[in-house]
Amino acid sequence: MLTVLMYTLGVLLFVVGIAVSIGLHEVGHLYPAKKFGVKVTQYFVGFGRTLWSTRRGETEYGVKAVPLGGYVKLVGMLPPGREDKVDAEGRLKVRKSNTGMFTQVISDARAAEYELVEPGDEDRLFYKLPWWKKVIVMAGGPTVNLVLAFICFSILFMGHGTLGTTVDEVSDCVVAAKPGVTKVRACRDTDPVAPAKEAGLQPGDRITALNGEEVTAWDQVTTLIRANAGGRMEISFVRDGEPMTAVTNTRVSDRPSLTDRDEVEKVGFLGVVPTSNLVRQGPGYVVTTMAANTRDTIQAIGSLPVKLYHVGRAAVGLEERADDSPMSVVGASRAAGQVTSAHQVPLVDRLFWIVGMLGALNLFLGMFNFVPLLPLDGGHIAGALYEAARRGVARVFRRPDPGYFDTAKLLPVAYVMAGAIAVMSVVLIYADIVVPVQVG
Repeated sequence: MLTVLMYTLGVLLFVVGIAVSIGLHEVGHLYPAKKFGVKVTQYFVGFGRTLWSTRRGETEYGVKAVPLGGYVKLVGMLPPGREDKVDAEGRLKVRKSNTGMFTQVISDARAAEYELVEPGDEDRLFYKLPWWKKVIVMAGGPTVNLVLAFICFSILFMGHGTLGTTVDEVSDCVVAAKPGVTKVRACRDTDPVAPAKEAGLQPGDRITALNGEEVTAWDQVTTLIRANAGGRMEISFVRDGEPMTAVTNTRVSDRPSLTDRDEVEKVGFLGVVPTSNLVRQGPGYVVTTMAANTRDTIQAIGSLPVKLYHVGRAAVGLEERADDSPMSVVGASRAAGQVTSAHQVPLVDRLFWIVGMLGALNLFLGMFNFVPLLPLDGGHIAGALYEAARRGVARVFRRPDPGYFDTAKLLPVAYVMAGAIAVMSVVLIYADIVVPVQVG
């Protein structure tokens, strides 16, 4: 019974964290838009049926049933077409000859934009903002996600800590790892001596630097060793309060992948295992770690189509699902419940795990929304920057002002992207139900 309660609590905590992240993302759009005078008619967290709403001034605030996103309705996102006219009361008169499939879709979208325009709103339309104000409004949402990610990582690393750099075990020899095999065999006479043993490292030594680069957490130690391949390794460490130095060469060895424990890769090997003691880190560690995580997130976004393909194959039983495959909100919530119900792990560790998961989620949401394609925020940012560049070139060459960039022309791209995101969501949710990623 307690396990079920803890599982449910973990899911609820994570879902609430997601809802708060979405809500603050939308505030990142709402606040600057209102400051710049844009008419904002709706602010909602979620999609689908409205569960609750209230009106404050001209804006309706509310919560909808499906917590998979949110939106802020900024009036006037699309400018009128060259052949369209706006009357004195703000009604859009669309040119009747727009009968092609795409042109009709664009015309309908323009007309829908102007249904909310009332007399006196002419100067409160989003598209009339200077380009830099458009960038601030559209970048506000994903920037809030990045700030939330930084806060979550700060709480995790500075409040809870990471594995320190104190050595708990020193390997006697180098034994290559094999895919899917977790138990390490005993050393044989033919196995080479582990570099750490050759260097004279002992349990209790605290590593302070590798090749002159200071380390304060074990993941830094791991990264530097694996990247060193078979090169020279100068190890600075403290033993019984005395600073010491040893020099050796790491060995290239088959080691388990950091992203998929069932895979191996050839990397540098030293032969040390850390203690389980956690060490609280400083702001510098948070900054460098988030920078590395941002780089990894960008790479993950770039490889998302390939990973999604493999998730789809796993969902229909054609292959095993990788531990590092992407998850939907359903999968992440399930993982949160699984972790919080793991009684063998201290409760405080389980709660901090959720904080770290929310940090990773916000980092992904922030970077994904900066992708320069509609309907993502990055698409609108790219449009504003293109408008600024086009007008700047016109001024330099003393040409007529080309006017506002017409984002409506990119609506076909937006619809394709929206469809792709919908398909991705369905595939991930289905996979998370039938072949969920196992945590731990």
